[in-house]
Amino acid sequence: MDKTQDKGQRAVQSAEVGARLLLALAGQPGPMSLKDLAAAADMPPSRAHPYLVSFARLDLIAQDAGTGHYALGPAALQLGLTYLHQLDPVKAAMPVAEGLAQRTGYAVALAVWGNFGATIVRMIDARQPLHVSMRAGTVMSLLNTATGRAFAAVLPVERIERTLAGPLGDPDQAGRPLSRAQRAELETAVAEHRAHGVARANGRPMPGVNAFSAAALDHEGQPAIVITALGHQDHFPADWDSAAAQAVRSAAVAISRQLGYR
Repeated sequence: MDKTQDKGQRAVQSAEVGARLLLALAGQPGPMSLKDLAAAADMPPSRAHPYLVSFARLDLIAQDAGTGHYALGPAALQLGLTYLHQLDPVKAAMPVAEGLAQRTGYAVALAVWGNFGATIVRMIDARQPLHVSMRAGTVMSLLNTATGRAFAAVLPVERIERTLAGPLGDPDQAGRPLSRAQRAELETAVAEHRAHGVARANGRPMPGVNAFSAAALDHEGQPAIVITALGHQDHFPADWDSAAAQAVRSAAVAISRQLGYR
């Protein structure tokens, strides 16, 4: 077996070469011929075929008896299911959040949807002092914060209405209709997120503090976690196409990839 050095650690080059075939199959919606699969993995068919024979023995791939085309096999499915079962959205998001905070100097927060709504679970302080009342366990206003608006833009409207129905989303008051102002704010949040890929707070609810938030999606396309960057308005432009907005959008995409969203 060919072996190479990578950052001081031993690596098996042939395993990396073979894995390119599996990744190529994972990136396609249907079975592939040997020729197309080899081309997608950037290798000649004669080199790809022995790997495919070994993977078939391990049930990592399956070959259609009629067409000869290859697809991922039951063992690959089991690997994927096990990965999803073990996946922790917060753990997956933390390296991305830490990288965003380090690159920008902004405060960065992660929030999940809890029993009472958008709930902060991690908070990374800004490089410069920033007086905000966001800490782990804080439940964010659904329509008056960037974090809440990001959730409001992607969750089913029935869930949002239930949360807005009463104090802390009291289910006993879930039948109360939204006010005209609440419905208008909800529609605005949805429209802004669709147009820009982020939700925004421009000096509210914390005067002098701007924020952008974006939802990361899981393998089923469901919102799993929201990442928020915030900073003082003097150093944090609130333009939709600002560097801050772009950084948050990119961070949400990176987290989504970690969570299996395609």
